[in-house]
Amino acid sequence: MPVSPSRAIAFEILRRVEEQGAYASDALHARLASSLRSTRRPERNVAASRGEAKAPAEVPINRRDAALATELVFGVLRWQRLLDFLIERQSNRPSESLQPDVRLALRLGAYQLLFLDRIPASAAVNESVELVKRAGKQRAASLVNAVLRRMPRAPFRAADLERTLPERMSQAERLGILYSHPDWMIHRWLAQFGRERTVALLETNNRPLPTACSVLDVEHAEQVAESLREDGFDVGPGHLLAHALILRGGNPIETSAFREGWITVQDEASQAVALLAGIEPGQSVLDLCAAPGNKTLHLARAAGPAARVVAADLHPHRLRAVRGQFERTATHGVSLVALDATRPLPFRAQFDRVLVDAPCSGTGTLSRNPEIRWRLEPGDIADLARRQTAILRHAFDVLAPSGRLVYATCSLEPEENESVVKTVLGQCPEAHLCAPPPDFAAHLAAGISPARLFDSNGFFHTLPPETSTDGFFAAILTRK
Repeated sequence: MPVSPSRAIAFEILRRVEEQGAYASDALHARLASSLRSTRRPERNVAASRGEAKAPAEVPINRRDAALATELVFGVLRWQRLLDFLIERQSNRPSESLQPDVRLALRLGAYQLLFLDRIPASAAVNESVELVKRAGKQRAASLVNAVLRRMPRAPFRAADLERTLPERMSQAERLGILYSHPDWMIHRWLAQFGRERTVALLETNNRPLPTACSVLDVEHAEQVAESLREDGFDVGPGHLLAHALILRGGNPIETSAFREGWITVQDEASQAVALLAGIEPGQSVLDLCAAPGNKTLHLARAAGPAARVVAADLHPHRLRAVRGQFERTATHGVSLVALDATRPLPFRAQFDRVLVDAPCSGTGTLSRNPEIRWRLEPGDIADLARRQTAILRHAFDVLAPSGRLVYATCSLEPEENESVVKTVLGQCPEAHLCAPPPDFAAHLAAGISPARLFDSNGFFHTLPPETSTDGFFAAILTRK
């Protein structure tokens, strides 16, 4: 029996995420880009023309296949715990006792049956069985068939399942199953946000957030929007920022606007963090954890081509990706430096502006990066906080007097955010929190005020269900 390209690709990517630690968005993007190219430009097989063994051909797909593969990959990762819970109920065995390929095929089939009411049940079941056979697990085919045929059908209703859960379950465990998150993470958020905001966060993490882009030359924003419409996109205004665009209808990196360097695909909260630096033309700028370079683009363009701008990152291969961003957008004059920011920095001169978008747990990005919730461990938070404190301390050492340093994470955890900043403030008597730059309010969308984004202590926060963005934290420090 054939397997559709979308299911075959989803199975392949989910296997890479689980077995190789790949990131779903990166692996899926590369895989789909390759397959979509093969539908547009069939290429001559050079090996075959030389009489050599022919390499496996990339299965060509169309945009509909690509959309379903994306839905399956991210849907399975978001709902993994719930899917495993229901698979265990129907199979009467722990999910972890199943062979990985069998477990993945069951998750794929169960997700389609529970959440995709336009998918015929027969296709979901039969192709999951075929995937197991193709993976060399023929003996498990009857198990997959039996379990999936007993699985509930879409639409999935949490209330129906909740009534069947044991009353002795804790609130965190109950929410963890119903909304497919680890118990420890929910415990933290219940204490921090309360039940209502936590449930809203869990719900938001289980659906796609809007695709946002920044227009690099805002004076041409309307022409850029029109170009995107001509490429078939529904273009709307940003939720948070006046010059951001919300796109629906495809992949923005396939547009003329992206290829010409007019836009970069970037969450609105991430765009806002770059604006907090308040850069003026000619100022020296250090982006200390620069990859993938989206924020650096904003910093470098605001400083101008004559300014000293340095983009640093730990990994040289990530800096190559940053260089690609600069080439695509014709951004010049930025120096790239590979360094370990947990150690003293190798700069003699100080910088007027420093951005530290620190490596973090990423708990504010679980909608876009759902695999994080299954990889992160409670002890990771403290380890990350120690690294972040060292990075921020060394970044402050190279900040010029009266300069501005923005410390940011895409984490929701106080240990990585407020606690790190307070530790460094305690270590550096000359460090002080400061207000956002005077022009920050002018960058916000109508109806959004800085007071909505800053708490009473002067810290910047976004929460996905409340801002329709990733969850970000930022603090602005100055040297006095």
